[in-house]
Amino acid sequence: MSNQMRSRVPVHQMPKVRAKHTGPTIKRLWNYLNKQRAALLMVYIFTVLSSLTALLGPYLVGVTIDNYIIPRDYMGLIQICLIMLAIHLFGSVVTWVQAYIMTALSQNTVLHLRKDLFSKYQKLPISFFDKRSTGELMSRATNDIENVSSTLNQSVTQLLNSIVTLIGSLVIMIILDIPLTLVALISIPLALVVTRNIAKYTKRYFKEQQQHLGDLNGMIEETISGQKVVKLYRQEEKETLRFREISERLNQVGIKAQMMSGMMGPFMNVVNNLSFALIAAVGGWLVFQGQTQVGVVVSFLSYSRQFGRPISELANQYNLIQSAVAGAERVFEIMDMKTEHEGEHGKPITNIQGAVRFDDVSFHYHPDKLILQNISFTAHPGEKVALVGPTGAGKTSVVNLLTRFYDIVDGAITIDDVDIRQIDKDHLRRLMGMVLQDAHVFSGTIRENIRFGKLDATDEEIEQAAVLANADTFIKRLPQGYDTMLSTEGSNLSHGQRQLLTIARAILADPDILILDEATSSVDTRTEMHIQEAMKVLMQGRTSFVIAHRLSTIQDADTILYLEQGRLVEQGTHEELLAAKGPYYELYQSQFQRVVS
Repeated sequence: MSNQMRSRVPVHQMPKVRAKHTGPTIKRLWNYLNKQRAALLMVYIFTVLSSLTALLGPYLVGVTIDNYIIPRDYMGLIQICLIMLAIHLFGSVVTWVQAYIMTALSQNTVLHLRKDLFSKYQKLPISFFDKRSTGELMSRATNDIENVSSTLNQSVTQLLNSIVTLIGSLVIMIILDIPLTLVALISIPLALVVTRNIAKYTKRYFKEQQQHLGDLNGMIEETISGQKVVKLYRQEEKETLRFREISERLNQVGIKAQMMSGMMGPFMNVVNNLSFALIAAVGGWLVFQGQTQVGVVVSFLSYSRQFGRPISELANQYNLIQSAVAGAERVFEIMDMKTEHEGEHGKPITNIQGAVRFDDVSFHYHPDKLILQNISFTAHPGEKVALVGPTGAGKTSVVNLLTRFYDIVDGAITIDDVDIRQIDKDHLRRLMGMVLQDAHVFSGTIRENIRFGKLDATDEEIEQAAVLANADTFIKRLPQGYDTMLSTEGSNLSHGQRQLLTIARAILADPDILILDEATSSVDTRTEMHIQEAMKVLMQGRTSFVIAHRLSTIQDADTILYLEQGRLVEQGTHEELLAAKGPYYELYQSQFQRVVS
């Protein structure tokens, strides 16, 4: 891959996420919840029942005091106590059932959210991944979505319970005693002021916390994957210091977020306690005046607690929701990005011959620097075209444009005289097979990895492809043969063995056009011979593009393209270019002299 393709934006320079409006984000989350309407309706019903049983308790306590304890009606007291016990047991069962349903509901919701995000990842262009670290993208699919999951599991039922409790408490309080109700309402404006002033800071800090967490994950991922380089250049202390810097930023904003959210509870407790004391004082005075009963005041004190509790919970839930919204916004930011298929109106083409033509093609990854300038050449059906030149000359960019991983800035690329921009991308890539320098295999069996090239292939077709790729011999020597499980990134195989598997995968796919990108650059001479033999089988009858540094591997090419600084300097056969004694001749001589020496 070229330097441009491999470039990544450093983690500490990742662009900050721009916050979207909270309302639209919550609405989108709600739409995910609403897909399970039956379960959501059950949650509503059981939450309301749980809230009503909680509301009934204080009322019965007041009735018990006035009707049974003060008159000393012991039999009535026993009966009313049994009734209250039954109501509380019923409430406990209902609460447990509601929690069980809500857990399943939230997990299924997050399952759909995570599926949609991963599906979106598959549809985004290569340029999207070039600009973001793997760890930062993983953080969105794991940490951010888990944050949403925990909030959904707690907040939906808590919000509904708080609303029902708040309304129910207010109604019962009005029924019991209007003057005391007015006293209880005095605390609401104070509670709203406290909530508003604290909440405006928590949202910002929670968003910053999620961003720094993504940065940290990205840094950890790239450092662990590059441990050999870190150790070789003795940069352990530098990476540790960089980790500490990012961790410190996360720690500082995390402290601010937690401190601000933690302040809500104590402040609301102060407000509630002031309200409780005021109701107790006014209620006591009304009892002395004979304007109300003791049981009513006791019930009222309980309801004042229940009335204040939902306000506190709503305030706390607001903090929790802000944290989830911060994560959800990052997820939806990805989902709102344009896929590489949006706006496409391409059509499939049939009866492919494999004639490829670049007509005055120019391209850049960044507007201020052209990578390819006015490239023109023709590959006839079945020909082998080699791309050579110094690092960064634009060789990989040529094949990136052919596969439409990127689109050209100017000019045209055609296959059988059809502009590739008029061909459906999926169909275009179905015509092509690639064997890259970094032989990528997936966790799973060897058979599954080869079948990746053609999902409906039979076991016989898979094994035949392995035979043609010279991979069958080493596969059969493995303990479970084709059913041998590969570890992460195929670390239980050598690089050459992984490369043979990718060639077998390409053979199975049976492409019309083949791209080989430095396929033998990292293997020993004997393995290279096996790979070269396999590639000869693979290239038969196909238009092939071969990127190579070792000129000995492409001397039989029908056309050799020498690129330098994004320009096509010369082209021709091996013999023609040697006779011209240009840049290719100089490169060949330098390699030949190194071999001789």
